Amino acid sequence: MTTILVTGGTGTLGRLVTERLRAEGHEVRVLSRHTPPYAVDLREGGTALDAAVTGVDTVVHCASSPRGGDERAAGHLIAAARRAGVRHLVYISIVGVDRVPYGYYRAKLAVEKLVEESGLGWTVLRATQFHDLLVQAFQALARVPVLLLPAGVSDQPVEVAEVADRLAELAVGAPSGRAEDMGGPEVRTAESLARAFLEASGRRCAVLNVPLFGAAYRGFRSGGHLAPEQAVGKGTFEDYLATRIRR
Repeated sequence: MTTILVTGGTGTLGRLVTERLRAEGHEVRVLSRHTPPYAVDLREGGTALDAAVTGVDTVVHCASSPRGGDERAAGHLIAAARRAGVRHLVYISIVGVDRVPYGYYRAKLAVEKLVEESGLGWTVLRATQFHDLLVQAFQALARVPVLLLPAGVSDQPVEVAEVADRLAELAVGAPSGRAEDMGGPEVRTAESLARAFLEASGRRCAVLNVPLFGAAYRGFRSGGHLAPEQAVGKGTFEDYLATRIRR
């Protein structure tokens, strides 16, 4: 059994990764900004981060923020991991970060490069979007009478628990570089997913597809964020809605 540090270990994905690794008998340290004993803001680094990685064999890096700072955080984490002699750094990324010119995706791609050039043994897993992210988006969009969607865009949501299983599996194995992408079981239009959400939640709302502009929209519309050839996920969006959404 090994000692494993999970950054973002209280988040949607990190919490599940932590549970799975502990169930297998590994010693798991949870690093997050506000949870002792390893309460660390990776964007700041410092001695608390060095203490968190000391004696650690593997780091699973799940911490991330669309508000920025991911590259700085990864730089601090990698430097501390080097000093501590960490054997394996596992990073969760997103399918399409190299194909869709979207700001958050660019940051994730930059972190991938830092991981690859870190000098550590490394593994990067890219997954499609989680079901819960789509639900959060639809909940926000459905607050008005007309739910507006980007025309021509599809998605391939995946069950976060399945991604956690795969990350835990990769964490206890040898560094493998770029792992095969992990996509949900179905490529669906945004409209079909939105209507499934509305039906499951009992909401009445018109749905309107709106053409947008810009390189990021073109990237999403062309399917740069999809992995239809890697549709390895099992749980469908309707499966998720059936267990999480109440009328």
